[in-house]
Amino acid sequence: MAINHTVTERFLKYVKIDTQSDPESPTCPSTAKQKDLAKILVQELLELGINDAHMDEHGYVYATINSNTTKKVPVICFCSHMDTSPDCSGKDVNPQIHKKYDGKDIVLPNDKTQVIRVHEHPSLSKQIGNDIITTDGTTLLGADNKAGIAEIMDAANHLMKHPEIKHGTIKILFTPDEEIGRGADKADIKKLGADYGYTIDGEELGHIENETFSADGVTINIHGVSTHPGFAKNKMESAIKIACDLVAALPKDKMSPESTEKKEPFVHPLGISGGIEESSLQFIIRAFDEDGLKTQEEFLKNLTEKVIKNYPNSSFDFIIKEQYRNMKQVLEKNPEIVNYALEAIRRAGVEPVLSSIRGGTDGSRFSYMGLPCPNIFAGEHAFHSKHEWISVQDMEKAVATIVNLCMIWEEKS
Repeated sequence: MAINHTVTERFLKYVKIDTQSDPESPTCPSTAKQKDLAKILVQELLELGINDAHMDEHGYVYATINSNTTKKVPVICFCSHMDTSPDCSGKDVNPQIHKKYDGKDIVLPNDKTQVIRVHEHPSLSKQIGNDIITTDGTTLLGADNKAGIAEIMDAANHLMKHPEIKHGTIKILFTPDEEIGRGADKADIKKLGADYGYTIDGEELGHIENETFSADGVTINIHGVSTHPGFAKNKMESAIKIACDLVAALPKDKMSPESTEKKEPFVHPLGISGGIEESSLQFIIRAFDEDGLKTQEEFLKNLTEKVIKNYPNSSFDFIIKEQYRNMKQVLEKNPEIVNYALEAIRRAGVEPVLSSIRGGTDGSRFSYMGLPCPNIFAGEHAFHSKHEWISVQDMEKAVATIVNLCMIWEEKS
């Protein structure tokens, strides 16, 4: 299948628009600048002839490519997020194209201390001869997830220009605030009207992720005893010191992000705030099943109780908030969703790899909102950092995969 690709041109345009989200903001979207990209995407979709394309009040972009077949085909949605991570600046992104990559370390031009080293990024060894896009060393790139957006847009462009390609109704959804865990918060699944979905937000070429972490957040509020420090002997119990004791008591060689891999769970302190009388700690808990979550949470609660025993007049609150659940439990009920994606990747000339992700996607939430939704590769690497990179050829394979999926759903209906 020959596609006259526009994906690179689109990608280079989108990454220059600052869409960084803000976890401290209570609004949706968390930053108004995310709507700058949303408006451009709506205009481009309208120019393709997708007449219902629009942005809602929360910054979500919805659009429909109408069915062109007489068959009754399930409605399929393709989704990517518009925001970039708060972890690294996304302002004034200056993408660099390294043509016909030679297999060597890549020195980034505007900060030569930033070097993408092959031994730290082994996937580069598969990219020799390809065109690599990086930052200039001063910002992140934004391939997470503007690569996915560009790929969906390129696939939409191809489908609209080639009505001979038969497909059912295709829905497009671009979300804000995925990087701060709120990408699905205001999504209107009923309005979207899709039966199944695919997020285009994965890393390595050919990968499809049908399994994510299950995730909870834990807040521990510590109530200490404050008194004048000049008269504090045998009276003061500092909530700050109790919080520090708790963090110091966490295992150093297990149960943390830096000491785990594959399907190992972890407990991770994200933040600490407060004063002598009241302090608060925020944790994220991750495991691939709910029993694992409960085990980690019971460990953390027992550890807190052990620490607080050293402070007889102090107490704590232990608050658990559900974040998302492993989408595999939903996807297993409709195995064709993943099987068709595997076939679509093969048709793109790539050997598919079914994998788990030590994280979550919008699809994790969507799957439990009635839209079963695995995650397909976009080709992004080293995201949330100045070393972020992607190859043009991987993006083009992702576009072909999306188009193939549309065709396969129609063929098999």
